Amino acid sequence: MTPEEEDIKRQPVVAMEIGSLSVSGSPRLAGADPVHVEAIVAVQGDLPPILVHRQTMRVIDGAHRIQAALRRGETTIAGRFFDGPEDEAFVLSVWLNVSHGLPLALADRKRAAERIAVSHPQWSHRRVAAVTGISPGTVAEIRRRVTGAAAPGEGRIGQDGRVRPLDSSAGRLLAGRLMTENPSLSLRQVAKAAAISPETARDVRNRLLSGAELVPARRVRGAAQPAARNTDRDRRALNLVRPGDRPEPMLDRSAVVERLIGDPALRYTDSGRNLLRLLMLHARWTKEWDTIVDNVPPHCTDVVTDLARQFADLWADFATRVGPGASVAS
Repeated sequence: MTPEEEDIKRQPVVAMEIGSLSVSGSPRLAGADPVHVEAIVAVQGDLPPILVHRQTMRVIDGAHRIQAALRRGETTIAGRFFDGPEDEAFVLSVWLNVSHGLPLALADRKRAAERIAVSHPQWSHRRVAAVTGISPGTVAEIRRRVTGAAAPGEGRIGQDGRVRPLDSSAGRLLAGRLMTENPSLSLRQVAKAAAISPETARDVRNRLLSGAELVPARRVRGAAQPAARNTDRDRRALNLVRPGDRPEPMLDRSAVVERLIGDPALRYTDSGRNLLRLLMLHARWTKEWDTIVDNVPPHCTDVVTDLARQFADLWADFATRVGPGASVAS
């Protein structure tokens, strides 16, 4: 569970009059999806609390649950309040609708990125991308064309809350020197000392090994080519791959997990939520494997290795028991 989710969970649950709530300003431009509403109506038992912006009574998360409650003939619904600026409420609405439930359409996420790029100009491309569920490259393209989206000062705030310079040339050169003088330093240690991201530190290490320039030349020609790749990446994230396309495995896994999160049969049951938590851990942390491997303390390697193999065996047994052809207990 993320810190944001923990903060939300700490808020008390209260009964809210559905008639007092507003669903205007939602990042979902097309409104509620009738099929998803029907799926929620069919779920037995109480629905999870919705989230509402206290100052405006606008629904941050739970528009589909409200429609389902109305279909059931209910006039009140369980919910929690969020206290904060409207801009933060919108960011929270986008993040929640991207991270669980029925995924936002690509057009909705791009429109949300435009709004967030203007309201939070100090945020990095990656931080906006993490909230909206699109690639950092697409965020960069959006930011370039949106009026007033330029970041103030010389840096932007990343996902970890740290301010990093827009030009990482000095950090790359420092990282290269640190790696040359201290080969035993981990990527995370180098990244922290040089004030760059671990991903940038990894790129510097690869360039050192290959003999390439530590600071890549800025691309001027063919600027449309990265945009095309970003478009393909966003299509894969929505599972809109055309026949003949070759999807990237990690993105496909993330997209599959996103679709499972939107399945009420999993999301609204205890066992289903436990399974989703396990799958989300793998989907969200796959890109961090190298960093995790680099930072396993030497005295823990034997124990961690043994545990990893045991957990791999558990997943293999799980796949065998739930996969096609698995026997059903009588």
